[in-house]
Amino acid sequence: MSHAPETIAEALARLGRLHPKKIDLSLGRIERLLDALGRPQDTLPPAIHIAGTNGKGSTAAFLKAISEAAGERVHVYTSPHLVRFNERIMLAGEIVDDARLADAFARCEAANGEAEITFFEITTAAAFLMFSETPADRLILETGLGGRYDATNVLAAPDATVITPVSLDHKEFLGETIAEIAAEKAGIIKTGRPLVVGPQTDAAREVIRREAERLDAPARFWGEDFRAFMEHGRLVYEEEDLLWDLPAPGLIGPHQVSNAATAIAAARAVGLGEKAARGGVPAARWPARLQRLTEGPLHAAAEAGRGELWLDGGHNAAAGEALAASLGEMEAKAERPLALIAAFSTNKDAEAFLAYFQGLAGLVVAVTFSGGREGAKPAQETAEAARRAGLPAQTAAGLLEAVHDACDALDGPRILICGSLYLAGEALAFGGEDPQATAG
Repeated sequence: MSHAPETIAEALARLGRLHPKKIDLSLGRIERLLDALGRPQDTLPPAIHIAGTNGKGSTAAFLKAISEAAGERVHVYTSPHLVRFNERIMLAGEIVDDARLADAFARCEAANGEAEITFFEITTAAAFLMFSETPADRLILETGLGGRYDATNVLAAPDATVITPVSLDHKEFLGETIAEIAAEKAGIIKTGRPLVVGPQTDAAREVIRREAERLDAPARFWGEDFRAFMEHGRLVYEEEDLLWDLPAPGLIGPHQVSNAATAIAAARAVGLGEKAARGGVPAARWPARLQRLTEGPLHAAAEAGRGELWLDGGHNAAAGEALAASLGEMEAKAERPLALIAAFSTNKDAEAFLAYFQGLAGLVVAVTFSGGREGAKPAQETAEAARRAGLPAQTAAGLLEAVHDACDALDGPRILICGSLYLAGEALAFGGEDPQATAG
């Protein structure tokens, strides 16, 4: 009797049962597995390793686009995914297909045997295995959580490391203060390898600077060694003896200026020049980063209510601050009442995120989502957090109902779905948008 082949979802569910803890930061298990696989991490293309709290995905997107504008074939590893797990792994510019992914999973399971290993560790090992076997010119590698003990931190000498803005997030794993979290992120810095550091608080900057000095890693810091600003609709990137006039970033929002500049500085650290930056900066695409939704039933409902619909996966206070600034700029250019459709994981500070929208948003419609590593806050809890932040709030049973409610309550609103990457994934899947298209 024949059986249907296992789906990727079934394989992922089985991999998730290999270790009793969802998160258990350590390098010992993945190093053991990689040794059993023949140490694929030693035969990867030149890598740029990225850690940080906010902006990792956008910086990776800019680096991918800049590298491809230079004619390079690029592997990319990011997390989490929005709709399909395959989105996490791009092989030479293409999202991995199910057959290749299933084969890598099977080989990693066989090599791991009965030993415990976390979901992220074994899937990272599978990614490294495929990266080592697929020709490419560069690997852009994003940490999953933290840095020092993150499963991606097994490369002895990446071409460069990057630390994007550090803020308070995942405190239960990384530390209670910015300085403690920055120390964990700084764990990716390698002896003698170039380091590029995006905008930081003073506390984070000094921790990172000390670690770079200890490891003799040549470091370049935003605001000291490089900077950028928008002028007449273009991006001006400058260093002490260099000034580039570039097209506007392909990702929307004032925070993307520093993300683009950080990517340019990292690209320069690995030998890419102005022509690559000129072609790559406007070409960058990354789903759920202030993305306009333009098809599907959610868009249709917003359009029927004379509204426009946007999506962002930012989920901590720093992301809320950046998003509020972006929506403030939109409001200055084209006035519309703002409604937020929001949901948060149970371990996120919804009030801190939403507080930045006081005086800007006219309504918060709280929803919930299914799945997610930590689970979701009940919609009523999110609504209460919004009210504590000084915002009018109500709940809705789902995304479509929330869009209708926002259009009923406000006249031709600008609607932002926000608060969680898991909610963003549901919106993309529900709305008919394809993250694979927007990530390419």
